[in-house]
This record gives sequence, structure tokens and C-alpha cells, in this order.
Amino acid sequence: MTDWFVYLVRTGGGALYTGITTDVERRFAEHQAGAPKGARSLRGKGPLTLEFRAEAGNRATASRLEWAIKQWPRDQKEALIRGERSLPRFPDADE
Repeated sequence: MTDWFVYLVRTGGGALYTGITTDVERRFAEHQAGAPKGARSLRGKGPLTLEFRAEAGNRATASRLEWAIKQWPRDQKEALIRGERSLPRFPDADE
């Protein structure tokens, strides 16, 4: 089983982007490079900084975490980055 991660990237303008991947360093490099593999919503919004990453288990759990974080207001995402808020817990589909 491949471990999935959830991550947050901050744009040059301060916006936060949430994503999932199996390789955070590779995916962040793709975002920084822009087209064709970087997220369209991040293109031209640099400089980008990787603000947060956490293991998320399998893909299903990672997708649920990504969706949940995207629903949070900005202050909650900032608290997560500072370590003042924890991720929600979802059981892995494999369990």
C-alpha cells in the first residue's frame, strides 16, 4: 500500500492551496514549475512555499482529509499550520 499525504501550499499572495499526493517533494516541485503538471490554480501565483504536510493513509482517507480541510475557514488552516489544530480522523477504508 502506498502512503498518501495531505499538504498545504501558500502562494505569493498568501492564499492556501490544499492537495494530496504520494510524493510531496515531487508534487511541490511540479507546482513550482507550473505547466503542464502543476495545479492550474497555482500557476503564476509564486513564490510558493510548502507550509504543511501530514501522512494521510490510503487514497480514500487522503481525499476525505483534503475535502475536509478545503471546507475550513482560513483561520483553522493557519492553526493547522502552526500546530494548534489537528487533522480530523477518518478510518482507513482498508481497516
